[in-house]
Amino acid sequence: MGTNKFWKWKNRIISDQEGEGSVTERTLFLNGTIAEESWFDDDVTPALFKDELVSGEGDITVWINSPGGDCVAAAQIYNMLMDYKGDVTVKIDGIAASAASVIAMAGTKVLVSPVSMMMIHNPATIAFGDTGEMQKAISMLSEVKESIINAYEIKSGMSRAKLARLMDEETWMDARKAVELGFADGILKRDTADLNDEPAMTDTLYSPARVTNSLMDKIAAKCRIEGKQATEDKVKADTLIARLDLLKNWR
Repeated sequence: MGTNKFWKWKNRIISDQEGEGSVTERTLFLNGTIAEESWFDDDVTPALFKDELVSGEGDITVWINSPGGDCVAAAQIYNMLMDYKGDVTVKIDGIAASAASVIAMAGTKVLVSPVSMMMIHNPATIAFGDTGEMQKAISMLSEVKESIINAYEIKSGMSRAKLARLMDEETWMDARKAVELGFADGILKRDTADLNDEPAMTDTLYSPARVTNSLMDKIAAKCRIEGKQATEDKVKADTLIARLDLLKNWR
């Protein structure tokens, strides 16, 4: 039995927009290797994942930060999410590589953090035996690749030939490229929703103007000379403040 779960649910009750009653906001986090323990030949783990998925209703948000893993597990999770009755919003806050990128394709909407990455490549396996066994492994990998292309094609609308080439080349995509190629629908904006122990990466986006302003204010406050300080020190402080003001306005 797979006891080391790579997924976690977090539900919270929020009031609806009309203020009448409440709704449950369902969030699924997929972190780390997909099925680090057994999933193939394991009747318990897939069933457990499905039971938790269908235990509630309504739209769900899926946060993904995974380097990939078991393509069989990814395929089943993809199918479960595709079959889910509500909308599935996928948000990639770190990396969605290999098998994890397949799961991401199940999103009704796929959003990527400005600093996230997506990667697609050819499936791989380990084979042992004579030439006949090697040919079987090659044939199996070809079929697995075709099945993965199905998911990419449905989401991106790209031709199968181009998708196959991208997989051959082991293609890495930043946020903009993922959107450009159709693997994602948009880039995440700053989100101030309180996720408690699971904060969104986009809530801490770097702002040069904000950092400069904060730095200027803090240094300027310490450099201001009051009372009986020497005139020379006062001039030096005022000069530094003037330079900081210039820096603040230059962006």
